[in-house]
Amino acid sequence: MSRTRKALAFTVALALSHTAGLQAAHAGMIATDAVAAQVAQTEAHASAELRRANVLATLNRADVAQSLAAKGVDMDAARARIATLSDAEVVALADQLDHAPAGASDVLGVIVFIFLVLLVTDILGFTKVFPFTRSIR
Repeated sequence: MSRTRKALAFTVALALSHTAGLQAAHAGMIATDAVAAQVAQTEAHASAELRRANVLATLNRADVAQSLAAKGVDMDAARARIATLSDAEVVALADQLDHAPAGASDVLGVIVFIFLVLLVTDILGFTKVFPFTRSIR
């Protein structure tokens, strides 16, 4: 055998020895519904973990901690209870915290709104509540 034939035979044997241990992949069809459901579940879990972190951050604020301590709530127990909430419960709690009024009521906003309505009606000449306005009529 010539030297090139021996080198070629060695190269082919080496290539075949590397591919002998490989197995063919068998791919099957995956339904779009299954992929979409898994992606949605993963996103929901990530969203719930983010909301859980937001609730814990709110709980760690000094004013919230002081208010809860004044009401007799143990902060460690509150953190432990938040950690054990399900994803749906965490999302509901975070939504409730996001939509709760900060000052418990918006009395000042209502007073300003009424003042502005009366001021506009005075200027338009429908009422005469404020002595410092002149009617446009």
